[in-house]
Amino acid sequence: MSIIASLLLILLMLAIAGLLFAKYQGKAIPMAVIVVLGGLAICLASIIAFVHRGENYNAYQKLHWQPLTPEKIAPYVEQGYTVFVDITADWCVPCQANKANVLHREQVVNTLLADNIVLMQGNWSEADSVIEQYMGIQGAAGTPYNKVYGPAYPQGIELPRELAITHVYQALAMMNK
Repeated sequence: MSIIASLLLILLMLAIAGLLFAKYQGKAIPMAVIVVLGGLAICLASIIAFVHRGENYNAYQKLHWQPLTPEKIAPYVEQGYTVFVDITADWCVPCQANKANVLHREQVVNTLLADNIVLMQGNWSEADSVIEQYMGIQGAAGTPYNKVYGPAYPQGIELPRELAITHVYQALAMMNK
């Protein structure tokens, strides 16, 4: 795919150069055509740069989420672990956005893979009494819902519904103060 995109970019640049040369030679080439092709070249180059920025988009597959078990959170925290809770649902668009923008990003995945972090996930795509009870105790209305528990904050820190990478890093940093 990237080879094809790169070849298209090269052909587009050659076409622009050819048109500029023809215009220089006195041919009636509308400048608007050259400008539009230049804009397309910039867009294509941006897409290629975005795709090749070096991030592993499959890194999230390394994460091992345990099913949400609320009664295990406090014992983990007492043992010095940080517990990251993610309540999600397949039909929840903001949940999917949080995954794409934060939880599935390679830098966040690498942080969450630390030995002292336990990942618990509740998938609320279908009715689940454990998740319902947990969310009721938390006073949370629905998905997405993320909370981080740790030795410094055994009651946990609730993260914003619309996650940012900085929210995750700040909460994790506060857990062991």
